[in-house]
Amino acid sequence: MGLSRQDNGGRAGGVGNAVAQRVVRTLPGALILLGLVFDVLTPPSFTGSPFFSAAPLIAAPLFGLRATAVTGMLASLAVVLLHVYNGTSWKAEALTELVTVLTVSGLALLINRVVRRSGEQLASARGIAEAAQRAVLPTPAERIGGLQVSARYEAAQADAFIGGDLYAVQETPYGVRLAVGDVRGKGLGAVEAVAVVLGAFREAAESEPTLEAVAQRLERALAREGTRRDSLDAVEGFTTCVLGEIAPGAGVLRLLNRGHPEPLLLYADGELAVLAPTEHALPLGMGELGGWPDLAEEWDFPAGTTLLLYTDGLTEARDRAGVFYDPADRLRGRVFPGPAELLSALSSDVRRHAGRGTTDDMALLAVGRPGRGQPERRRTVPVVRRNGDL
Repeated sequence: MGLSRQDNGGRAGGVGNAVAQRVVRTLPGALILLGLVFDVLTPPSFTGSPFFSAAPLIAAPLFGLRATAVTGMLASLAVVLLHVYNGTSWKAEALTELVTVLTVSGLALLINRVVRRSGEQLASARGIAEAAQRAVLPTPAERIGGLQVSARYEAAQADAFIGGDLYAVQETPYGVRLAVGDVRGKGLGAVEAVAVVLGAFREAAESEPTLEAVAQRLERALAREGTRRDSLDAVEGFTTCVLGEIAPGAGVLRLLNRGHPEPLLLYADGELAVLAPTEHALPLGMGELGGWPDLAEEWDFPAGTTLLLYTDGLTEARDRAGVFYDPADRLRGRVFPGPAELLSALSSDVRRHAGRGTTDDMALLAVGRPGRGQPERRRTVPVVRRNGDL
């Protein structure tokens, strides 16, 4: 029931935005009409020229070049017709008003071209950003090594496509290996570090026999690149990361956690386990502060179970009261048809929780092991829980 209210609210908001857009697009014509009425109904000392001048200026960012030009022509024609109607077309004021409207119309055309060109440049930048995201963080296949896989990256800033969060899933001779991480910092330096970590992971996952060896390869890659690139901070830069391995047909999950939020294991009956490491380790890139042996831990991964990994953009999302989002609490007792449906429900729920939006990027990765005889679609219980409603 709570979910229905949210859905209705979303649809109502969408309809309201559409109505507002239609109203705004009628403003240029409404201003010309208002100027005509104002000029006819008021004494000769009052003029509707400000309304006629405003019409093309408002049309410039809303319409194309032709529509903006037509608006300017109609505004200028309205000035001429009014002075003919009032018998004042021979006065200097008539020429002044006409020149004013024509000048403003010319400026509106210039503004229209600038706005359109800026929009084209923005669209080009978005396309480049999307291409960069696909190159650095390609969307994994839905099936890898007999497992169901779904991944999602959501930027905190509107129109941003990629930042310091990362994920990777790869079928290797040792099983399906995966990584989810979060690079410290923002901007191009963080993107460079993401590329370094993912490149090292893809190579190490194929060749290293253990997750511990994979972690050490990532550690060395970050240390090596940190000395080569000024943008990769060799002192303060670090990457929290979880490495995982699921052996083919073994029903065993191995995880190695380097300072990252604990993954969740969602069972087919709605039960949930938080996979906290026995000993907490420092993130990657902080090897100079101390040394310790990496230790991968094992958990059962029975059929029908889904592994959820995420970055701290999920757990640091807060509502208006400052309460952090708790994925374990929100997901416990819920059942989903598959990893894709889990991530869709989770991302929608965290957006509702955060209200005005999250403050950090968020990467989500869900890997499910299909159960024997499991129906194609299981019953889905809404994630949202508000005031005791489900």
